[in-house]
Amino acid sequence: MPTSRSSQETPEITSYVAIGDSFTEGLNDPGPDGGFAGWADRLARLLAEQRPMTGSGHYDLRYANLAVRGRLLDQIAAEQVPQIAQMQPDLVSICAGGNDILRPGSDPDDVAERFEQAVTRITPHAGRLLIFTGFDTRETPVLKHLRGKIATYNAHLRAIADRHDLAVADVWALRSVRDRRAWSEDRLHLSPEGHERVAQLAARSLGVPAGDPEAPWPPTAPHTPAELRRENIQWAREFLLPWVGRRLRGESSGDHVSAKRPELELL
Repeated sequence: MPTSRSSQETPEITSYVAIGDSFTEGLNDPGPDGGFAGWADRLARLLAEQRPMTGSGHYDLRYANLAVRGRLLDQIAAEQVPQIAQMQPDLVSICAGGNDILRPGSDPDDVAERFEQAVTRITPHAGRLLIFTGFDTRETPVLKHLRGKIATYNAHLRAIADRHDLAVADVWALRSVRDRRAWSEDRLHLSPEGHERVAQLAARSLGVPAGDPEAPWPPTAPHTPAELRRENIQWAREFLLPWVGRRLRGESSGDHVSAKRPELELL
């Protein structure tokens, strides 16, 4: 598990800004307010628990989440990255480029170059920067064919992290999210338990105490080949085909969606 710095060496984090797409927005992890929570909200809570309470009953940690579903890397760089200079947070997390990699004809070398440009714009205004590798899609129908592109992009991300001294949450190596229960019905977004595993991984990557993201799943009865075929057909009809259709029409699930937590506010 990546823990490049111990908790004793981890600088104090009093403010945290999360930027990115649906992964960071927290899709398919229902929140207490009727919206979505997600790993970033869960990480913010873990960070907040390291801080004292204020007189108003809040934790002494300010948190903003600027992520919006469907956003491509250039959109994140244009809409979200510039806000970091104004906020000047102790920690920024960025997960971006995944939607670009999923597009036909995309070049992971080019996406990585643009990702590094975004990183160089963020680092002067953030105490620390946390990035994420892409998931291993070898068990995912259709997306498993993109595994090579994702691996190439991940290699670039690790090199970028080395060059800029960034923290890395290596979700590619996170074995627990290879379990079907880590994913929601659409197989594109994490389930609540999947988000919790990623939050724990992210916290440990920062040297912050957290549970074990690789804790064993409870035993479950295996699916028969016939059951798996039926599930795959239903998934393709209900989720894959509409997803492909949106891309062919140039539509995004994030059209007319704004950031859920646009300002740094106390938890």
